[in-house]
Amino acid sequence: MDKVKVLFTTSEAVPYAKTGGLADVSGALPRFLQEAGAEVKTILPFYRQVKETKKKFKPVEGGRLIKYTLGPGNLEFSLLTDGKTPETIFVKNDKLYDRPELYRDSATGKDWADNDDRYITYSIAALLACKETGFKPDIIHANDWQAALSLAFARTVFKDDPFFAEAHTVFTIHNVAYQGHFPKETFYKLGTSPHLFYPASPFEFWGKVNFMKIGISYADIVNTVSERYAVEIQSDPEFGHGLEGVLRERNADLFGIVNGIDYDDWNPEKDTLIPQRYGPKTLENKKKNKAALLKKSGLAGINDPLVGMISRLVDQKGLDLFAEIADDLLSLKVKMVVLGTGDARYHELFKELEKKYPKKIKAFLTFDNKLAHGIEAGADLFLMPSRYEPCGLNQLYSLKYGTVPVVRETGGLADTVEPADETGERGTGFVFTHYDSAEFLETIKKGLALYGNKAAWKKLQLQGMAQDFSWHSSAVKYLDLYRKALAKEPVEAV
Repeated sequence: MDKVKVLFTTSEAVPYAKTGGLADVSGALPRFLQEAGAEVKTILPFYRQVKETKKKFKPVEGGRLIKYTLGPGNLEFSLLTDGKTPETIFVKNDKLYDRPELYRDSATGKDWADNDDRYITYSIAALLACKETGFKPDIIHANDWQAALSLAFARTVFKDDPFFAEAHTVFTIHNVAYQGHFPKETFYKLGTSPHLFYPASPFEFWGKVNFMKIGISYADIVNTVSERYAVEIQSDPEFGHGLEGVLRERNADLFGIVNGIDYDDWNPEKDTLIPQRYGPKTLENKKKNKAALLKKSGLAGINDPLVGMISRLVDQKGLDLFAEIADDLLSLKVKMVVLGTGDARYHELFKELEKKYPKKIKAFLTFDNKLAHGIEAGADLFLMPSRYEPCGLNQLYSLKYGTVPVVRETGGLADTVEPADETGERGTGFVFTHYDSAEFLETIKKGLALYGNKAAWKKLQLQGMAQDFSWHSSAVKYLDLYRKALAKEPVEAV
């Protein structure tokens, strides 16, 4: 295959803007695709978060204001670039994107009321940016609902434009629970033919508009971020969130690729954010990171097992299970450090636990990247009891850092953590099957029991550290996905 040109549309990417794992993937994958032989341009909204990075950006084409009429609306934006390779181009419209949060209004706790306008503009702008810069994509690779319309616009608004005639489309679902639901009126903002909105059409979902359904429908190839999750979201409403039938219809074109991690950023042998670097041959130095983490947390007991958790504090991440076992867990001979933000009730839970067990648990209710590295390096066990988990990254970081994960058997957690046996001779972590707090607690206890056997514990740590979840291998799989898309007849407007 000649060097494939990829337009990578995403609503967030490190180091510019982040709310979750999508940003980590979108920051890393284009770089590794470029290394593997693709030519990639990432398009990102110019959020306030991007401005606050204080990085230098240059205007594209003199920074001229681009005006475009779409349906009844007149869209305006300009383009900026980071000038890097691979390049990220930013869609600048301060009225739409210069806000304190990416997707929601913290004052109300609800999504921005004009999110449809924001991501309609972004998706059209992504395609127009290609024309402005002369970048003719072979693949338009959209990520999650915010970028989904870039696929549909290539086949509707631009269907007669030779610039996109040979472009094929790939849609990656990072979390099917977040779909972009909008009222029927949103359809008429899309500038497409009115006859495309009818029951069960790509644009119609129970009388409304669902951006993720549009992305699934207009993709030549669909993928998710783990093989297990690709199966789960087709099989059950709990996982598919109403789109399981739509996904089953695309079964032949639906694939799973586990996310990679960037071992330049997440590698205890290179990590500049931890007090003491270490690796498989110097694993004893991990204890110095544990001591530093305990000191920062105001805890003591270097020989007690230290349990870590870095998470959004929401039900999906299994915080309801944790709440049910918190007293039982903290009555054991353990220490615990938590990092994350989320639902108010879980903030209150951790504040109460700190009062009740001041010598046992410390919760940092914030976002702190350096501390996240410190927890991965300093903890002995890491908890991820998710109700569902499309891929998960922290279990991959934990494996690399010799921090043994305790996970639920779902999605990417099931694909990446091999259950340990009682001797530590096999496996990389501890896995429980049912979404049940008692089973969760018993699984933690199995981990604590093996922790008491230092030789077996070290063997288990080393088996985890030997795993390879680098982006290099995942990027090669994405290139193969692009080949599959290029071999298909492009999906047309129906």
